[in-house]
Amino acid sequence: MDILQLTSKKRETYNVELNYSTLWECALGIAAITNTKLIKTLDQPSSYWQQLKQSMTTALQAELKFVEENNTWKALLQLLHCKTFTSLSEFITYIEDLEAYNMRFECLPFIGDQYETYRVGSAKGDEHSTEQFIQLTEGNPFFPQYIRFISQVDLSLLKKHLIIVMRKWYEEIIVKKLEETESILKNDYQAKERMKKKLTPEELVQWATGGIAYLPEPSVHTVLLIPQFIYRPWTIEADIEGIKVFYYPVSNESISPDDKYTPNHFLVLKHKALGDEVRLKITKLLSEKNRTLQDITEQLDVGKSTIHHHLKILRAAKLVEIIDSKYVLKRDALELLYKELAFYLDR
Repeated sequence: MDILQLTSKKRETYNVELNYSTLWECALGIAAITNTKLIKTLDQPSSYWQQLKQSMTTALQAELKFVEENNTWKALLQLLHCKTFTSLSEFITYIEDLEAYNMRFECLPFIGDQYETYRVGSAKGDEHSTEQFIQLTEGNPFFPQYIRFISQVDLSLLKKHLIIVMRKWYEEIIVKKLEETESILKNDYQAKERMKKKLTPEELVQWATGGIAYLPEPSVHTVLLIPQFIYRPWTIEADIEGIKVFYYPVSNESISPDDKYTPNHFLVLKHKALGDEVRLKITKLLSEKNRTLQDITEQLDVGKSTIHHHLKILRAAKLVEIIDSKYVLKRDALELLYKELAFYLDR
C-alpha cells in the first residue's frame, strides 16, 4: 500500500552535554588500577602502573584492595553525578551528609525506569527487592555482587572508605600532575564544544568515542560526554536516569595542543584502514550489501585468513561491524570521516 507522507515531524534525537573534572579522572583512575583483567590493555604500560603502586602509601593500597574486592569505584562515579562538585572537599562533605537511604540509592546502579521500584526497595533494605534487582542484572559481570554489597554494607564503613580512597588518590596521584591533567581535560572539552556546532548529536558522540554509533532511545534525552585520560584507549559507558554517559578517551591533539600537526588517533586508524587496495575492495563490496566472510573471499578470490585479517583492521577502525554473522559497512562512520579530516586541517 502506498503512503502519502504529510507530517513534517523529524526523527527524535538526544541532546549532547559536555563536562570535565579531575574528580572524574580520580574515580576512573581508581577503577583502572583495580581492574586487573583490563589494565594490560590500557595506553599506559605495565611499568607505569607498577611504579604507581610502589609510590603509594600503605593506607591507599589497603583501600584499593577493598575497591578491587567490592567495585566501589562504581559508587564514586554514581555519587559524582549527583550534582556539580567544584572541589574534592565539597564532594567529601556531600558524602558525609548523605542520609542512609539516599546513600544506598545513589550508589546503586540505574538499570531502567521500569526497575526503579527494585532500586528503591533495595535502598530501603527490602530483601525481596534486592534479590529481584540482582536477578535483573545477572548478565552484568559485577552488578549482582555489587548490588548485594551496597544493600548490606555498614554505611559508616562505606563512607569512610570512599572518602579515604578518593582523598588519598587525589593527594598522592592527581596533585602531582594536577595542572597538566586539568589542561588536557579542558583542551578536549573545548575541542568537542567547537565540533558540537558542526556535527549532529549522533556524529559528535561517534567522533568523541572513536566509533560508538549510539542511536536515540525513548528514555534517554541527554548524552553526557566526559573526557578522561587515565582509561585510554577505552570508552566507559554508564546509565543514570534519563542520561547516557560516555567517559571517552581524550584525543592526541588535546595532550599536545601546541603541536597543530598531531592528528587524532582515530583519524589515523581509519585512514590506515582504508589505505590498502584489498581493504578498499572490501569496503566497496560491503557498500553494495552485507556479506559473510565466505562471500567476500569468493568475490575477491583471496585466502580466507587474509580477508579475515583485513576485516579485523576495518573493524578496529570502527568502519565495519558484524550483525547477524554478516559484515556490515558503517556508512555513518565513512560520512563522518570527511568532517574529521576537515577539523584536523582547520585546527
